[in-house]
Amino acid sequence: MLKQILSKLPRKSSRTSDSRENGGNHATYSNVSGGARSSDLGTGKPGNLSFSSFPAPNSTADVGCKGANLKPNGNHVLSSYEALPAFKDVPASEKPNLFIKKLNLCCVVFDFNDPTKNLKEKEIKRQMLLELVEYVTSANGRFADAVLLEVVKMVSANLFRSLTSQPRENNVVEGLDLDEEEPSMDPAWPHLQIVYEFLLRFVASPETDAKLAKRYVDQSFIIKLLDLFDSEDPREREYLKTILHRTYGKFMVHRPFIRKAINNIFFHFIFETEKHNGIAELLEILGSIINGFALPLKEEHKVFLVRALIPLHKPKCLAMYHQQLSYCITQFVEKDCKLADTVIRGLLKYWPITNSSKEVMFLNELEEVLEATQPPEFQRCMVPLFRQIARCLNSLHFQVAERALFLWNNDHIENLIVQNRKVILPIILPALEKNARNHWNQAVQSLTLNVRKIFYDLDPELFNECLLMFQEDESKEDEIAARRETTWKRLEELAEKKAYGSKAVLIAHKANTNNGSSGKR
Repeated sequence: MLKQILSKLPRKSSRTSDSRENGGNHATYSNVSGGARSSDLGTGKPGNLSFSSFPAPNSTADVGCKGANLKPNGNHVLSSYEALPAFKDVPASEKPNLFIKKLNLCCVVFDFNDPTKNLKEKEIKRQMLLELVEYVTSANGRFADAVLLEVVKMVSANLFRSLTSQPRENNVVEGLDLDEEEPSMDPAWPHLQIVYEFLLRFVASPETDAKLAKRYVDQSFIIKLLDLFDSEDPREREYLKTILHRTYGKFMVHRPFIRKAINNIFFHFIFETEKHNGIAELLEILGSIINGFALPLKEEHKVFLVRALIPLHKPKCLAMYHQQLSYCITQFVEKDCKLADTVIRGLLKYWPITNSSKEVMFLNELEEVLEATQPPEFQRCMVPLFRQIARCLNSLHFQVAERALFLWNNDHIENLIVQNRKVILPIILPALEKNARNHWNQAVQSLTLNVRKIFYDLDPELFNECLLMFQEDESKEDEIAARRETTWKRLEELAEKKAYGSKAVLIAHKANTNNGSSGKR
């Protein structure tokens, strides 16, 4: 009977899960400000807990605890258990009290580091948690204050704990070979997963009144929930992402606080530790939040972009969350095209110098930003931008040079360049000429000649002017180099003469000294 009921429950879309597997860069999220539609954020895992993998709860498995000293922190000794009736076996009027009793029993926390300890009690608790999930899912009456209080107590007792981190190698910290590193799995996950599922369905339930629940799902609760994002278990972070998004959508009063708390996590990460496991998930939530921002953008949101999102390009482990960050940045530019100049100058500020793989990521993001950039904003930043692109064109790392040349394959970017060719061509022509003559990679040379041809076919007169200027500058550089070489040779000759003169004086002095000694004898 239970399985039949559960099979009728609506399943969450796995659309976001697919986008997450594909990098999450352009994940489509719901508009958070759109009320019930905010529940569309799904990951395929949270909200789709498979009850078929667990034995269904029944009246013999539901137990009570007599004589046990129950404490939320789990420091207790369970003396005995006694069966409690299942929800289906009690009148509707008694179900809320039975629900509270089961919540109290589930506040008991067991040690999962020892798999042989409290096996019977752990299984009993697991069965009760499953029944609690079913009860919350099928509830058809508003949860009272007493119930809300007990729900938050049970969730807090089970989820809020100090996270233990395992030592990680440097290559993981720097964001390299992330797929090859085995994630750390929490041994308590069989219970934690059901508690997370319970919390998710509780927050999403239409029977949870936000006006009443905000007294218990308060700022302290949210801070502790955010602290868990540093968990090394990706399954836990996935649940947290969905739950926090639902919380943001349901509790409007907490929205400014949630944004500020995420902002503080980013500051701590950027300027102090550069170590946090949940930056990608937090950015995914923000991608949905930014998508729902009303226009015109508030000053608070623009400050967040400048002070938190753009500096997130600084850490070495950028690869761990770059796709999500790029999505957030692009959302801002699409919302307000005037921010393009701010974003591009921010990227130039944090542009990597010695990290080629990071430089390729910057070029990828730059293309997405430029696609949303309009001519007035482009003109404000095009000079410093194309000075940097010229340096990328001459990079000895072929992937960097190749990625920079691919910018001309984008029609919108090419149109922006064509419209401003009189400013841009003098900046990048020297780099194109050097590539065409000397670059070691054949593909880069070929792409360079294609770009060179685009400019020549478009405006031969301007191209020849710029080429003549480049040749004049090149001849001046040759003259300066020749003068410098002549100066160095002259200095070397003078140094040799001086050294020879000093040596001759030393020999003469030694000879005089020897002669004086012989005369005394």
